[in-house]
Amino acid sequence: MKSWKIVTALFATVQVSSGAAPAFADSVGTASYYGKGFDGHRAANGEIFNMHAMTAAHRSLPFGTQLQVTNMKNGRSVVVRIQDRGPYVRGRVLDLSYGAARALDMITSGTARVKMVSVAAKPPAAPTTVVAKR
Repeated sequence: MKSWKIVTALFATVQVSSGAAPAFADSVGTASYYGKGFDGHRAANGEIFNMHAMTAAHRSLPFGTQLQVTNMKNGRSVVVRIQDRGPYVRGRVLDLSYGAARALDMITSGTARVKMVSVAAKPPAAPTTVVAKR
């Protein structure tokens, strides 16, 4: 009887930006914020939500996406990382953490018209090759 050795390889696909701006870059819309009621609970990406961190919720952007968010009324900006899903209120495009909303000076109003621009992430590390000895 012959014996066969089966080798399985796993490959990851990495999308590298070609310089073209993603579809969500330079978009404008209404942002709101969330905080106390969710502080310490798990966010959609599995991390524990910290209301003072610079994070945000978006309906479809990949977790880890970084956005520069600018309050159109006062010009204040902050960079946030997408950690959660939402907002679940019609007409809103982003739910900011309390910390990010405070930095944008929108706590009193509760919402603000914001401009969102994607922040270029570090390029992925070069792939490594592993050679198994027999």
